[in-house]
Amino acid sequence: MSELNWYMVRAVSGQERKAKDYLVNEIDRENFSEQIPQVMIPSEKVYEIRNGKKKSRDRNMFPGYIMVQADISNGEVIHMIKNIPGIIGFLGQKAGQASTPPVPLRQSEVDRILGKVEEIDDFDEQLDSPFIVGETLKVMDGPFSGFTGVIEEVFEERRKLNVMVKIFGRNTPVELSYMQVEKQD
Repeated sequence: MSELNWYMVRAVSGQERKAKDYLVNEIDRENFSEQIPQVMIPSEKVYEIRNGKKKSRDRNMFPGYIMVQADISNGEVIHMIKNIPGIIGFLGQKAGQASTPPVPLRQSEVDRILGKVEEIDDFDEQLDSPFIVGETLKVMDGPFSGFTGVIEEVFEERRKLNVMVKIFGRNTPVELSYMQVEKQD
């Protein structure tokens, strides 16, 4: 019976991509794709303005770490991962204590990390239509669902908006994410 869990593997900072490539090649060469189905570097898209142009780049969410989904019941898997150039070892395993098994990530941690990566992918599709100050929106999610409001401020880097919503006859500023609102026609 195989037991797949997610593990954080420490890598030489700045060489995560190279270490991941070595690991993926070694998995293919040793036919370990059943024991190690996924290897990823959790990253997020960051937008910056250079020379007056908006550019996007991927930034590691956890510099110096690679996420590996693996079944480590076979001792060869741990040995193979640790012997990849650029990989230091498993997170939670003390140096010199190779006999202690690596500690897997909790499912809640994995869901949060993978959810954030998928959420970033969703945002990329929505960035095609950025919001403009003064535009009228309808709130689709959260405690103010169903209310309409006017955009006061746009925070593109955080993908949030300050929206003035009329509640009980008074204008109230509310901070909402791009995902919580919809443009009014």
